[in-house]
Amino acid sequence: MEGASHGVGNSSDGGSGSGSGAGASGCVVIRTGGSYDGKQGLSLSAGVSEASAGSRALCLHVITIPAGTRGTPHLHDGHETAIWIAGGEVEVWHGPGLIGRTWLRAGDFLYVPPGTPHLPVNKSGTDAIAVIARTDPAEQESVVVLDLPPHLHDLAALPVAAG
Repeated sequence: MEGASHGVGNSSDGGSGSGSGAGASGCVVIRTGGSYDGKQGLSLSAGVSEASAGSRALCLHVITIPAGTRGTPHLHDGHETAIWIAGGEVEVWHGPGLIGRTWLRAGDFLYVPPGTPHLPVNKSGTDAIAVIARTDPAEQESVVVLDLPPHLHDLAALPVAAG
């Protein structure tokens, strides 16, 4: 569990975790720094997941979508997703055939029901940063990559953010 520190800090130790296993508190601290490229074409921070914290029902990550890039069309089979935009703006195509289009900006939340296709796109000149929570502790296991529908083929000119 690289980047994970088990236990929970207190004010006398400056908040650093220590020990092995979840300990008596059951809490796990995951230090920022690591990331990986997800199937959905985005780089995800090493956040809370089954692998990093032993989570049984959720994952939580921070993603950055660089300016002028996009993810890949995808869905999360059987899992809900909640997104909070921490910075920047992102265009999200969503729903069957990716015909819905929503613009999100810093401070906005987006709920994505289980199995709903979606595609994040950042056409702006600044990076978009989002916090993503999902009911899939394995995170990548439920990701199903989809083809870009014909009506969005102009987006193929934008590079995929990761992968």
